[in-house]
Amino acid sequence: ATFLNFFFFLLFTDDAKHLVPNKMRDFFCTINLDQEEVFRTQVVEKSLSPYFGEEFYFEIPRTFQWLSFYIYDKSVLQKDLRIGKVSIKKEDLCNYTGKENWFMLQPVDSNSEVQGKVHLELKLNELITDNGSVCQQLVVHIKECHGLPLINGQNCDPYATVSLVGPSRNDQKKTKVKKKTSNPQFNETFYFEVTRSSSYTKKSQFQVEEEDIEKLEVRVDLWNNGNLVQDIFLGEIKVPVKVLKNDSFQAWYLLQPRENGNKSSKTDDLGSLRLNICYTEDCVLPSEYYASLRNLLLKSSDVQPISASAAYILSEVCRDKYDAVLPLVRLLLHHHKLVPFVAAVAELDLKDTQEANTIFRGNSLATRCVDEMMKIVGKHYLKVTLKPVIDEICESPKPCEIDPIKLREGDNVEINMENLRYYVDKVFREIVRSSISCPTLMCDVFYSLRHLAAKRFPNDPHVQYSAVSSFVFLRFFAVAVVSPHTFHLRPHHPDAQTSRTLTLISKAIQTLGSWGSLTKSKLVREMYKRAQGRTRIGKKNFKKRWFCLTTREFTYHKQQDKEPIFTIPIKNILAVEKLDESSFNKKNMFQVLHGEKPLYIQANNCVEASEWIEALCRVTRCNQRRLSFYHPSAFLNGNWLCCKATMENTEGCARCTADVPADTQIEIDGDRETERIYSLFTVNRSKLQKLEEACGSIAVYQGPRKEPDDYSNFTIEDSVATFHTLQQIIDTVEKLNESHEKYQKKRSSSAKYGSEQYIYCLYFTCHTR
Repeated sequence: ATFLNFFFFLLFTDDAKHLVPNKMRDFFCTINLDQEEVFRTQVVEKSLSPYFGEEFYFEIPRTFQWLSFYIYDKSVLQKDLRIGKVSIKKEDLCNYTGKENWFMLQPVDSNSEVQGKVHLELKLNELITDNGSVCQQLVVHIKECHGLPLINGQNCDPYATVSLVGPSRNDQKKTKVKKKTSNPQFNETFYFEVTRSSSYTKKSQFQVEEEDIEKLEVRVDLWNNGNLVQDIFLGEIKVPVKVLKNDSFQAWYLLQPRENGNKSSKTDDLGSLRLNICYTEDCVLPSEYYASLRNLLLKSSDVQPISASAAYILSEVCRDKYDAVLPLVRLLLHHHKLVPFVAAVAELDLKDTQEANTIFRGNSLATRCVDEMMKIVGKHYLKVTLKPVIDEICESPKPCEIDPIKLREGDNVEINMENLRYYVDKVFREIVRSSISCPTLMCDVFYSLRHLAAKRFPNDPHVQYSAVSSFVFLRFFAVAVVSPHTFHLRPHHPDAQTSRTLTLISKAIQTLGSWGSLTKSKLVREMYKRAQGRTRIGKKNFKKRWFCLTTREFTYHKQQDKEPIFTIPIKNILAVEKLDESSFNKKNMFQVLHGEKPLYIQANNCVEASEWIEALCRVTRCNQRRLSFYHPSAFLNGNWLCCKATMENTEGCARCTADVPADTQIEIDGDRETERIYSLFTVNRSKLQKLEEACGSIAVYQGPRKEPDDYSNFTIEDSVATFHTLQQIIDTVEKLNESHEKYQKKRSSSAKYGSEQYIYCLYFTCHTR
């Protein structure tokens, strides 16, 4: 079956000006998908125009309606005060991508916080009366809602009003109130008379007997039941009756704010926020469409010279090499082709390296590929190695300032020096002891780099070590120490004093290049778990626990440093999968399946949930008893919610996302990465043609090289081989262009009004390159 998937990426920096209240405050900014906070900036103290200057790059793991930025006034004793927000519709993100924009802050109210969707089934019936005349009846079946906003941090008590609205009528009906849920199941049906027969004698509720159907619309409003206080508006949708055309259909509709929600009163100037957003949305075709381009890229390491390969040409035509490196590294990783490619481009890099002490110090294709490989493959390795000591530094900081100019009154430089030495020794010791836990792929890449460095500088016995340490210390551990929040080692930015301590430690680590052996490592985080009911009186509620993952076991504890309450050996884990939100009306849940009852866990946000699933899947990948099928929902009240089976030991009804052991360490969608590379080639088509012309000129003109202004920025070692590869790339890209156009037209013609398919298709048609 054909399919279309969409993936999203964001990169932004920001600062704000003229914020209110009009006095010096401590400000920070949060980044939210709808109402879910996924990132938070550092606190900028005592300012009215804070400059945050931070970058966040992440893949969005779910659908969303709004990308929002909330500005907070930090409070020590009370709840942080929300000053205002900037919200950008998903459909409008592409209008702001690639450039800086100032956005006025808007007030935070119920109308601005609308999110979620409603599932409706609409039908227009014709009824024949006793006297043979015909009248029309509208049937509205409101099934359910999903993703309604939280009210004061808690699930709401929603109900819906369903109205048939026209110029001279407003017939309204109401559902029952559902308690404490953001995903209410209504399953209620309402009937409305649209037109009446001319012989109808009862007094009309509206002025005309045959009202123009073109002017009628169905309106569904969602409300939070306030009991003793005023009900809160949660969103609305409107559907013209004329689109039904005597037909029946059902669809999900995204809730919208009121059209006049903020028009009644003039809002105060709350200040403004500057953002630089980079947003991409890719449309992924079925796998067979990418075969030609994928094969062309995967054979890059076999092409001689490497500069004539498709992968190398991609890096040449992209303005920023990082745009090319990310999908390229992921694709080569997925197909086990990264190590030979890195070796080939590193060898080319070494040809221009004249001194051993400058080896792999620049931002070449080789160094960027290794950097990205370490971020992807070494993510978990980095956490289990550094997170415990980083947590200690951030949660129990000791003064470490040794610069006399920056010393505070009462500081003792000798004591600070001892504190700094203690931290550096501890960090460095953890790095050294972690060597045996270094991922196999990283070891393979470093082995190739050592061999190439020794071959390039045979008289330098230390170069084989500096070739590796330049990556491990300078580009991996030292960077993570100075920016722990960027590598998810800490949830938020450290304070100014702790940041200074981490900077000093990082500088010390950069100067050290030693190796050793390794200790046990672990990943620790506080989350919620559902009681497993192992005792008769055990209540199956949710409790906050500390979870710890090592390469040997998965445990949870009442307190972080106490003995575990429950332990699952890694070898006993059968599967790790997401859990449907409908099971317990809770978001960001996943399940760990093992020999006993499933362990249900709720992470703090969607990004954290994805990280835990990835980490657990990685350490259990080679378990021989992994399941092929699982239940996406929970077993409650005597049956599985997903398939309604009544036996708790019934085989799963859905295929596991990773049902066979494999050597790969991460989940990668190869088709998605190939699509991203195709998009890059398409955007840089003019540079491909320019490089093709340059190769032709070199091949024809064999005389002395003049100043080649047209192609001086390109690496062309073999013009004939490069020209041949360029022709293959251009031909492949043109065929993919045709395939995209066909699928785009097919999707547009098959989309239904009101469905998510229609909404995404409209966006793709209008805005996606």
